[in-house]
Amino acid sequence: MTTLARRLAAEGLGTALLLATVTGSGVMGTTLAPGNPGLALLANALATAGMLYVSIVTLGPLSGAHFNPVVTLVARLRGALRTHEALAYIAVQILSACAGVWLAHAMFGLPAIQPGTHARTGAAQWLSESVATFGLLFTILLGGRHRPAALPALVAGYIFAAYWFTASTSFANPAATIARSLTQTFAGIRPADVGGFVVAQVVGAVAAAMAAGWLSSNAPATDSPADEAATA
Repeated sequence: MTTLARRLAAEGLGTALLLATVTGSGVMGTTLAPGNPGLALLANALATAGMLYVSIVTLGPLSGAHFNPVVTLVARLRGALRTHEALAYIAVQILSACAGVWLAHAMFGLPAIQPGTHARTGAAQWLSESVATFGLLFTILLGGRHRPAALPALVAGYIFAAYWFTASTSFANPAATIARSLTQTFAGIRPADVGGFVVAQVVGAVAAAMAAGWLSSNAPATDSPADEAATA
């Protein structure tokens, strides 16, 4: 069995790489395609989905590849983690997400800390985050139950799609939301808007857990080494 320290190290590495990808690909996209936000978003979505797939495949067997506090919250509610493990996961996810943003800044020669300036607030944005997070957790829970071998591709594919069909571009991750408030790049969010996003994400995650539990209560499951895996 992997020790808690190694599981936390895997969570930290995966979360940091994910946020470095989200932030760095946004910088690269806007640099190579100035004035073309659609192309920048496409680059951002592709890079994020690719990193998610790789990270879930490589780190999933070690930590479950949550990389996301609401995934960890649902795992705790389902009894897959003990409380102290869940709290440790969440703390590492938040710190590592911030480190990933700073790493991206360093790679592109940007100031390490630059409070976000992108306004992302209002009912449409909050609804988008609830929907994005609901879909992510629903994919993880039912995908992990019925098609565990396909879960990395399912999560990556869902996040790529959610970048495009939600008005918020699918943060769907409280740790990522907090970390992205530390950048003024394409991926950023104003610090004042973080709270609304996080509340919406938690609501979406809990709703997904309830819906997935009800739908699968009498359905046969495919054995899986891990019921929960990542997100963006």
